[in-house]
Amino acid sequence: MKTLISWTIRYIPRRYLQQVSHLFLRVAAVFYRGNDVVCNVCGHQLRKFLPYGRKARENALCPHCLSLERHRLMWLFLKEKTGFFTEKLKVLHVAPELCFIDRFQQLPNLAYITGDLESPLAQIKMDIHQMPFEADSFDVVFCNHVLEHVTDDIAACKEINRVLKAGGWGIIQSPVYDLERTLEDNSVIDPVVRERMFGQRDHVRKYGKDYARRLEESGLMIEENTFVKSLPNETIRRFGLPQEEVLFICKKAPKSNENRSDNLAR
Repeated sequence: MKTLISWTIRYIPRRYLQQVSHLFLRVAAVFYRGNDVVCNVCGHQLRKFLPYGRKARENALCPHCLSLERHRLMWLFLKEKTGFFTEKLKVLHVAPELCFIDRFQQLPNLAYITGDLESPLAQIKMDIHQMPFEADSFDVVFCNHVLEHVTDDIAACKEINRVLKAGGWGIIQSPVYDLERTLEDNSVIDPVVRERMFGQRDHVRKYGKDYARRLEESGLMIEENTFVKSLPNETIRRFGLPQEEVLFICKKAPKSNENRSDNLAR
């Protein structure tokens, strides 16, 4: 199973995986029946989660909703630390994850819009460098595992800052490695070389510990939130959460004549 999943996500384009992978994994779920772990996104219980990744991580993927460790952590954070599930919010989800789409669309308190350049799951085809929305349009923006793919990540974050309302917030996750500075070389276009340098054939940079500071060049304010560190070990085990994942919470920068607003935490 590890070898098959690793090969599949390495060589089959993501847009195709998004359309068919859930059908295969529903069959695989039969062999993972149990009650040792539970996906807090879809509620299904399993003896363990499936392996996932180019270097397959154990206990990672829910075969029912396709949530990964980071998705389950984000869901728990939204439930416990924000008003996402109760407040009236207009939400933009860039490159939406399959595990979230239907569930967020069904929330009566949300005006939920999805957008992406390639994803067949998104409602609006758009380039994140130039989004087709007016300034100050959204209360919340999600943009996860996108910035490592785009030509100009700072320009993309400027767009996120532009479309967020005053007091707006979001979550911007990317793979972050144990590097002091982000590795980037625009002259590298060969997919094989990109994989060796940046971790994937479709990545154009490899983020380091300067990730938050780098994104703040766009005008966004970035909080490095270690929510997972506050959770009991049993919760981490039961939900299959990542023990070291930092949540990068972005907030729209206030104008110079406004007081800083923090309406994220309740």
